[in-house]
Amino acid sequence: MPAAALHVVATPIGNLGDLSPRAQQVLRDVAAICAEDTRRSGQLLAHFGIGTPLLALHEHNEQQLAQRLVARLLAGESLALVSDAGTPLVSDPGYRLVKAAREAGVRVSPVPGPSALIAALSVAGLPSDRFAFEGFLPAKASARRERLATLAGEPRTLVFYESSHRIEESLADLAAAFGGERPAALARELTKLFETVLDGGLAELHARVVAEPDQRKGEFVLVVQGVGEDADARLAEGRRVHAILARQLPPSAAAKLAAEITGAPRKALYGGGDPV
Repeated sequence: MPAAALHVVATPIGNLGDLSPRAQQVLRDVAAICAEDTRRSGQLLAHFGIGTPLLALHEHNEQQLAQRLVARLLAGESLALVSDAGTPLVSDPGYRLVKAAREAGVRVSPVPGPSALIAALSVAGLPSDRFAFEGFLPAKASARRERLATLAGEPRTLVFYESSHRIEESLADLAAAFGGERPAALARELTKLFETVLDGGLAELHARVVAEPDQRKGEFVLVVQGVGEDADARLAEGRRVHAILARQLPPSAAAKLAAEITGAPRKALYGGGDPV
């Protein structure tokens, strides 16, 4: 290997065959592998016969360990960074270590591979030239609905991660905030045995998840189409009308009336914020 480096290595999100030959070689050659979950990563390494030592690096200890790991890099040891699955730093730990390594002048090298975000976007059948990744929505219903209200006017395709115990509630909130007819795709258990990709309006997807218990199991990526030009124009007009009505009415009443006049989503008007 060349001079010491921190290698950011993507690992399979399900199918072990997706670990590239280059990734396998890097994981064999480094002095140690920084892993979010050493047990899960240990199983992956064992499958490929890789005996490199593992170090636990997660959200609770990353700040504390970052400088110690950078010291090892500066001393000439190469390290690898992996997450539970997929590409590190994408809704996973690692940012602090990468930042500290770069600030110390250490080479940080990506070893590309699986990413649930990109995998879902590639099969959703929705516009992918411009998209916004939102990660996980807030767990609390009130915070989630507030966040969705600010996104209702977003023209780019939106991508969310969601867990099995919140997927039903999140789809219901998305349909309420964006409209039940908004096109979307729900990717479940990508690259795994029970992989499914459902498409349709948000209300239709919610109904499928409610009706089919198997569709509430596993890990989810939800891809939602952004608003079109007509919807964008309605939202802009709705906010203009809302601003006028809000001078005389309470915000919620002004939003309700502005939505009835213009056809814009009431929650987007009440939530405020820019559409992009």
